Amino acid sequence: MCTVIKPGMLTTIQDQGRIGYRAYGMPVSGVMDRYAATMANILAGNDPGAAVLEMTLLGGAFHLPNEAYLAVCGADMEGTLNGRKIKNWSAFYVPANSELVFDYAGKGCRTYLAFYGGISAPPVLGSRSTYTRAAIGGLEGRALQVDDVIEIGNGDAMPFAMRELSHHYLPKYTNEIRVRVILGPQDDMFTEEGRQTLFRGSFAVSPRNDRMGILLEGPTIQHVTGPDIISDALCAGAIQVPGDGHPIIMMADCQTTGGYAKIGFVIGPDLSKLAQAKAGDTITFVECSDAEAVAALEAEKLSYEKAAIG
Repeated sequence: MCTVIKPGMLTTIQDQGRIGYRAYGMPVSGVMDRYAATMANILAGNDPGAAVLEMTLLGGAFHLPNEAYLAVCGADMEGTLNGRKIKNWSAFYVPANSELVFDYAGKGCRTYLAFYGGISAPPVLGSRSTYTRAAIGGLEGRALQVDDVIEIGNGDAMPFAMRELSHHYLPKYTNEIRVRVILGPQDDMFTEEGRQTLFRGSFAVSPRNDRMGILLEGPTIQHVTGPDIISDALCAGAIQVPGDGHPIIMMADCQTTGGYAKIGFVIGPDLSKLAQAKAGDTITFVECSDAEAVAALEAEKLSYEKAAIG
């Protein structure tokens, strides 16, 4: 088990999401940065889809009364174990009666903490992910609070040796983020100038961003006539453009349908980059083909396989 001393700014239990219920209006939710969360689970010796703690901007502080083995990946929150600095993108043994403390994220935004054996919160609709708007999943459907107790699953033959992710697989978090986009399905509702603005412009992440979506500030994207469509399906990565011309990128907690035209979709592997974006960071878009998107996904999967072997 693990007791919360300080919860941080927004710390929730997440896994790979609530798959198969979008037709009923239930968002997928799940980790914002699937790359960092998956690597944390691999380093910790878990199934890649095991539940983890997702910390945002400011990490928490935790007391572990029993020995444990855990991994930390994502933004570097200057974590310490019993007062000694821990290495990010690594897994390590934690002796009984230890205190794990995290600070503010430097570069990046979200950090993932994976415990060997996973987190044994009760699944809701097949997932342990916290969706706070509906108050389901995780721990009572909410962010962690002081004195909360997180139950850690049992595993056989807990590892003890420290493991580190090879530098070949370490992402670089910067304040300038480049993501790949596939146009559609309503790109014909935008002027040629509007489409060019998406790829030639530079956008800033607004302070009005959360797990549901990222609002961008900067040049406006022009519609041919207007932004409205008959509401259709939405998923993470969709770029909606409402009437003011400022794009909104849907993220993990996004609603299941939307009535604004979508100029394109950020490809899945690049959503992890956006998950690490903070207010004021710069976003630029690059047009991407279907084949390039598939190749990027295969490369991501290969990274997981090689990390698991290593």
